[in-house]
Amino acid sequence: MSFEIEGKLVEKFDTQKISDSFKKREFVIETAEEGGGRVFTEHIKFQLLQDKCELIDDMSLNSRIKVHFNLKGRKWEKDGKVNYFTNLDAWRVESVGENSAPPPSAEPPVSSFSAADLDEEEDDLPF
Repeated sequence: MSFEIEGKLVEKFDTQKISDSFKKREFVIETAEEGGGRVFTEHIKFQLLQDKCELIDDMSLNSRIKVHFNLKGRKWEKDGKVNYFTNLDAWRVESVGENSAPPPSAEPPVSSFSAADLDEEEDDLPF
């Protein structure tokens, strides 16, 4: 599944070399949404994998960015216990602003989602 979201870049972590053939880098964006006269702030952590780890090198902290990402889930079982993990795998990051243009990407989004989309959906529940 492919999604996108905009927010403020609030944290960039160093690239971690997990093994000789695998590396990852994490970063956090902050989003804010108003509802019921209150502002709800979320901090969302993403990961960049392999050759994508450099995508946020040129991004400044506190800058507005748009993150294109895939939602991934995995089942893990050890000693009879089952656990589930969810990852947000970013594959494109772009600056958001007047003079920013999106960088080219070989991976087009399958579908997109933003917090604003929640307000546009009609309630079709039978109750």
